[in-house]
Amino acid sequence: MASMAKISIIGNVGRDPELRMTSGGRPVCDFSVAVNRVSTSAGERTEQTDWYRISCWGKQAETAQQVVQKGQQIYVDGRFSPREWTTKEGEKRTSLDISCNDFQLLGSRRDREGGMGGGPVPGGQGADAPAGTFDPDEIPF
Repeated sequence: MASMAKISIIGNVGRDPELRMTSGGRPVCDFSVAVNRVSTSAGERTEQTDWYRISCWGKQAETAQQVVQKGQQIYVDGRFSPREWTTKEGEKRTSLDISCNDFQLLGSRRDREGGMGGGPVPGGQGADAPAGTFDPDEIPF
């Protein structure tokens, strides 16, 4: 019997990719992607951001490290696995991890706002993030 677990997301890259090598010498590249959800309840509009930790492997990891930049809009297709962990303060957290099968760069915020190129977003990370959002750098890897 066949089975499949797959996820596809479109969002904005939250931090520049970091390339490292496994103990076996295989390249792995990690970066985060923010996906925004908008809902309306009782006439009130709310927006929530979900953060995903993306891992690319092998040749794809090397490519991602070279072409993916913070602020770009990206499509990611892969295998999803939530992972629970505990902070130093004893709080339980969940990390939304995706092992990437494929990705496609779609642009950057500056491109969509009429700017040119894919440079850093003015104001840096968190300038337009709602208060209390999850910081992927808090995940202990």
